[in-house]
Amino acid sequence: MITNISLVTVYCLDQDRAKDFYVDLLGFEARTDTTMGEGFRWVTIAHPSQPELEVTLMTPGPPLDEDAAAFVRGQLEQGSMGGLGLAVDDCRRTYEELSAQGVTFLQEPAERPYGVEAVMRDVSGNWLVLVERREFSPADFA
Repeated sequence: MITNISLVTVYCLDQDRAKDFYVDLLGFEARTDTTMGEGFRWVTIAHPSQPELEVTLMTPGPPLDEDAAAFVRGQLEQGSMGGLGLAVDDCRRTYEELSAQGVTFLQEPAERPYGVEAVMRDVSGNWLVLVERREFSPADFA
């Protein structure tokens, strides 16, 4: 029986830069960094408050074929890839702190029916959504 989600993948263009961004700026912990057969590098991070969920920082390549890998690289370079939704206690404060550290934001904090949301980019072009959640119902979207 499935008990939880334990691993998700975020594609990146440079595993070192991506790991530094997530660890040094966003507070994740480095987990695994090992090279396996034929130069394949396995890099994972996890947030300290959610240690059972690891994020693989993967460069586009095998098991993708070359056409698919090239497509993913192109999407990253264009800033067209989605990444993660990140829960925050105070979206406006987090926005100010990360902006001061040079993080690129596509959307400043804005009120939404489900809370306060801001959208930023990681160093590979993935967009990350910061959400300060609040209780909502489907009627809040009408």
